[in-house]
Amino acid sequence: MKKKFVPGIASVVGVSILLTGCGSYKNEASGANAKDEAPSKQVLNLSSPTEIRTMDTARATDTDSGQVMRNVFEGLYNLGEGNKPVPGVAKSHEVSGDKTKYTFHLRDSKWSNGTPVTAKDFVFAWQRAVDPATASEYAFLFFDIKNATKINNKELPADQLGVKAVDDHTFEVELERPVPYFISLTAFPTFLPINEEFFKAQGDKYALEDNTILYNGAFTLSDWKHEQSFKFKKNPTYWDKDTVKLEEINFNVVKEKSTEVNLFESKQLDRIKLTSDFVDKYKKDANFKERPNVGVQFLRMNQQNKVLQNVSARQAIDQTIDRKSFVNTLLNDGSTPTFGLVPKNFAKGPEGKDFRTANGDLTKVDTKSAQELWKNAKQELGSEKITLELLTSDADLDKKTGEFLKGQLEKNLDGLTVNIKPQPRKQQVSLLLKGDYEIGIDGWSPDFADPITFLELFTTNNPYNLDHYSNKEFDETIAKVKTTLAGDEKARWEALLESEKILFKDSVIAPLYQKGESYLERSYVKGIVQVDFAGQLNFKWAKIEK
Repeated sequence: MKKKFVPGIASVVGVSILLTGCGSYKNEASGANAKDEAPSKQVLNLSSPTEIRTMDTARATDTDSGQVMRNVFEGLYNLGEGNKPVPGVAKSHEVSGDKTKYTFHLRDSKWSNGTPVTAKDFVFAWQRAVDPATASEYAFLFFDIKNATKINNKELPADQLGVKAVDDHTFEVELERPVPYFISLTAFPTFLPINEEFFKAQGDKYALEDNTILYNGAFTLSDWKHEQSFKFKKNPTYWDKDTVKLEEINFNVVKEKSTEVNLFESKQLDRIKLTSDFVDKYKKDANFKERPNVGVQFLRMNQQNKVLQNVSARQAIDQTIDRKSFVNTLLNDGSTPTFGLVPKNFAKGPEGKDFRTANGDLTKVDTKSAQELWKNAKQELGSEKITLELLTSDADLDKKTGEFLKGQLEKNLDGLTVNIKPQPRKQQVSLLLKGDYEIGIDGWSPDFADPITFLELFTTNNPYNLDHYSNKEFDETIAKVKTTLAGDEKARWEALLESEKILFKDSVIAPLYQKGESYLERSYVKGIVQVDFAGQLNFKWAKIEK
């Protein structure tokens, strides 16, 4: 999911609780080192780096919105430990022999207003997502379902999508071809159900406030004070409510990392992510934890820009960035330099070999080569002086990343000036989606456990092809992966490897790093499930343990 847009962190927006947490760091008996005493109630206090961008499941593209949706809605399946699908609204499913027809059997579950969740709610939500009038950025995830592509291309009406409510508790899906990861997809936000009657009753107000949404997940969203705070409350109508131990989760929007750390120190927060500024300080703390991540960060290069249409220019930019120095000095959080798109330890081929290991490094850091490529690019462009604008969010880390990249590029590429354009997260996302940028810091967290979730982003007509790249060979290779090779595991894998090589031959992006995560978590916090797809934290099984 979009940085998918990986969340950032910078400046506090009017939350009264923050006023008590801005003192200087003290090591003695501080919130991070003093013994944690479990609160008497099942209430968790957390922060969010940004306002909830949207609660419309068909229009969500960012991980922050995805995390909220993961906890207040539930799809056919949910994601548990190790990213494994676990039954959600569907208690079971069957697959046809040719693996193109899925029949889901739904349990008795309810919306937060007491209305039953039925197969019709999935039919409506999925048809709406592929309807071109909705303009869902994630409509492409449905394109393996019968007629979805034709519907999205306005060749057929939405009611011709290959989904059917056989009865209230039976939902059928017909695919165009086998999709190995289809069950995992059903846990993705865009596949979540919507009650049609409620949706239409809300009109243009749908999903704009916490009371214009129906919930069917473990929690409900409440007290949504835009740009300030919001809460999760245990959903009394949730089918598996006895499993849910937390009564409430309080979120305050905290954009400044130093403020967030102070809030943890003063025991006003129970869990926070750490940036490199704080990792060394807390590495020996009892509350310190690390985990690997399969999200990647990269520099986008918009090929609508004349300079960036030049492959030598793109190659020069890519080869001049010292990833190791960046990771060691700015991150220090377990993140690792990357020289490809698909992350390591994410997907294995039919013979058990990791994708990243199989394809190796597809780019390099080579200042001398970069300077020669840049010289060629300037000659081809007929210009000795070139200016590029670097779009970042106004988050702490993104701004520092921007400064690092500016320093590297201007130092090594003669005649290049980089002007940094920091924007609030919501505006940055909007500008990227509109293609209103030149170079920009972005990232991608996978939507499911298959390399295609990274690679198909760069096909010509993909809505997330924000670099405006087009290569017929690449498009055809990805098309084969999804059609004629879908049933041939080995040939499909080889085509995936080849498609990534094509991307790097063309220097479409400049990969930066594969994310790691360092965080502080109170010892009494147990059971938070961390997943790698579309919103990292699932609180269904979380609890305060005394």
